[in-house]
Amino acid sequence: MTYVKPPELAVSLIDAGASKVMMSTRDTLVRAYMAGAMLTLAAAFAVKMAVDTGQPIVGALLFPIGFVLLYLLGYDLLTGVFVLAPLAWLAKRPGVTAGSVLRNWGLVFVGNFAGAITVALLVSVFITYGFDTTIHDSSNQFAAYGQKLSEIGHDRTLGYAEHGAGGWLAVFVRGMLCNWMVSTGVVGALIAKDVLGKIVVMWLPILLFFAMGFEHSVVNMFLFPVGIMLGADFGWGDYLLWNEIPTVLGNLVGGLLFTGLAIYVTHYKTRPKRTASEATEKTEDSRDDVLAGA
Repeated sequence: MTYVKPPELAVSLIDAGASKVMMSTRDTLVRAYMAGAMLTLAAAFAVKMAVDTGQPIVGALLFPIGFVLLYLLGYDLLTGVFVLAPLAWLAKRPGVTAGSVLRNWGLVFVGNFAGAITVALLVSVFITYGFDTTIHDSSNQFAAYGQKLSEIGHDRTLGYAEHGAGGWLAVFVRGMLCNWMVSTGVVGALIAKDVLGKIVVMWLPILLFFAMGFEHSVVNMFLFPVGIMLGADFGWGDYLLWNEIPTVLGNLVGGLLFTGLAIYVTHYKTRPKRTASEATEKTEDSRDDVLAGA
């Protein structure tokens, strides 16, 4: 069969989490770096296509390319280990402790950030011809693209800040919804056994999150720094306070709660099924309670 049943899937998720937690520091950093670079390059591509066509949905349709490639190459995103690593800890896999889970998250964050910053710098270089011009120069053929990148960062930092605590909460919720979908893509890749099946199941939830404008911590590691490099009107403090911090927390809560724990509780820690006699007794008790109340 090309489909993995949910109980087997739960075990596969725990195995994957344990494998990532026990990975060496070097391998974790390299895989995280490449994941951050590949995903954010896809984000840069998606924004470029949206600008060129004038249709944001085109960018959303194409963005999952990066996620598919990084997953098939075995690279690691922070949004993925937020879900997988804690499951291995909950299942009490040997060597997996709370400290080792936090270590894994920290290393993946650093690697993803380094990869995203690399892409942000490279994209800034080609947009500005090595910083020889700006995105406001009418002779710059990439001006519209650069201005769009700058606008995204402004709207999703200072735009949230205008609403105070409500804006911070909105970012957090968008982060939750994002990793609900992204982690579903990770799980979907484990459901399918063939490459085409993995691609299809990954593509759909990733398309949904990008089209809806949810907040992904790793994608934002590119979008906001590249805006700053291109001369946007917000700074690093605005980016961290009004986007990255609430997005990271939202990604953690959303992915772990709606995807990881949901599968763990119902497919790994499954409760015993009721017997036919228990079901019959429950029905009769309910009927008697109704009659007594009448």
